[in-house]
Amino acid sequence: MPDAWAEIEKKCLTCTDCPLGQTRTKLVFGVGNKNADIIFVGEGPGENEDLQGEPFVGKAGQLLDKYLYHVGLDRTDNIYIANIVKCRPPHNRDPLPEEQDCCIKWLRAQIKLMKPKIIVCLGRIAAQKIISPEFRVTKEHGQFYERKGIYLMGTYHPAALLRNPRQKPETLQDFVKLHDKIAELCPDFEFSGD
Repeated sequence: MPDAWAEIEKKCLTCTDCPLGQTRTKLVFGVGNKNADIIFVGEGPGENEDLQGEPFVGKAGQLLDKYLYHVGLDRTDNIYIANIVKCRPPHNRDPLPEEQDCCIKWLRAQIKLMKPKIIVCLGRIAAQKIISPEFRVTKEHGQFYERKGIYLMGTYHPAALLRNPRQKPETLQDFVKLHDKIAELCPDFEFSGD
């Protein structure tokens, strides 16, 4: 039986449903534990991600890793990280709604295979696509919403925190809430460093 993950990634590599696939350096499919109970979703790859083929590897990714470490999470061990779009939008602009609509099927396929208990949306665009089009990260960050047995939470995008460090303490509290929700929903979860 073929590996479903490999099959989806192979199909994603040849996707031409929107123009982003024509300008990418590397596809940024995702990284981490494919059996994880928690998936983090960003909006799309930036320049560093496009060059390396992995989400959140630049300065924003380094900041994300610090938050993850603080609450016992690790990008290669006990979570999975992906994006709404798998190819870099030109000049790191926000992915257009039509690009998101073309690409969301790949994320949905990943989520269907994973069956996560928690989805954490990093930033406004991911939260508006996954939680609600009216989601306001400044007002609703750190709140959990349940849909079809999956808990959804939005928080600030790490790149936004680099531009506005005053939001870092709020984001840290969001990650602490996430830790507590994981402990509640996944009693056998193995936090890193435990």
